Amino acid sequence: MPLSEQEQRLLDEMERHLLHNDADVVSAPSGDRALSYRNLVYGALLLLAGVGGLIVGVILGDVWGVVVGVIGFAAMLGGVMLAVTPVRRPLSAAPRERGPKKQPQGSASFMDRMNDRWDRRQDGH
Repeated sequence: MPLSEQEQRLLDEMERHLLHNDADVVSAPSGDRALSYRNLVYGALLLLAGVGGLIVGVILGDVWGVVVGVIGFAAMLGGVMLAVTPVRRPLSAAPRERGPKKQPQGSASFMDRMNDRWDRRQDGH
C-alpha cells in the first residue's frame, strides 16, 4: 500500500529532522576539550587508593582512623574529578571541521540504496 502525499511529506520531514539532529550529536564533542586517557588512568588509581584509605580509616577506628578516612575520601573525590575533567588539546591535535562526506560515485549510502529499493518496489519493478 503506497503512502499518501501527506504521509510521504511527513516521512521526508522526519528524515531531514533526524539527519539534522544526528549531525548535531556527532559534531557536538568536536571542541578543543576532550577526556585524557592518562587522566582517566590516574584518576582511577587515585580512586582506588582513596577506597583503600577509607577502609584503613574504618579499621583504625579512633582519631587517626577519622583522619585517614577523610584523606581517603578526599583522594576518592580527587580521583573522580581528575578522571572526568576534560583537558584542553593543542590546536594541532584538534579535529578538523567535518563537512558532509562525499560518497564515491560508484557507491551510495545505505539509506540511498534503501530508498531506491523502496521506489522500485512501489513502481512495480
